[in-house]
Amino acid sequence: VSQSKKRNRAITARRQHLKSVMLQIAATELEKEESRREAEKQNYLSEHCPPLHIPGSMSEVQELCKQLHAKIDAAEEEKYDMEVKVQKSSKELEDMNQKLFDLRGKFKRPPLRRVRMSADAMLKALLGSKHKVCMDLRANLKQVKKEDTEKERDLRDVGDWRKNIEEKSGMEGRKKMFESES
Repeated sequence: VSQSKKRNRAITARRQHLKSVMLQIAATELEKEESRREAEKQNYLSEHCPPLHIPGSMSEVQELCKQLHAKIDAAEEEKYDMEVKVQKSSKELEDMNQKLFDLRGKFKRPPLRRVRMSADAMLKALLGSKHKVCMDLRANLKQVKKEDTEKERDLRDVGDWRKNIEEKSGMEGRKKMFESES
């Protein structure tokens, strides 16, 4: 047991040592990278921005201003040209993507589920809660008169059955029945 503990301690010590060495190497690499960036920056500035010497007379200052304005104009033209190139290439990319989409054909439609919803609920969902629309579908229907069938005519002619019963009840009703039969 003690031998395995010693071995585990040796392994963890080795790991710690390797970790610290890696951190030291990384720190030196970061310093080198930073110094390299600083050197690149100085080279770029010395190449593109020569040291400024301020002249003593007014005409020399005006000449310097004219030169600076000319450089600013050139830089602005270059910037504008780059922007136009970027816009043109982005437009070409959009056109290519559209052509690619068209060549692929129709896109797959997702499977739709059937939703049971009344017309009022659907209008409310579409228009939002601010519109109060009531859709009465029966209001727009035409009213159609039914043609009388023979059975309906017979029933209407007979009238109310209670009246017939009352008329036929008693002696007068029987008398009428005999009279109507003969």
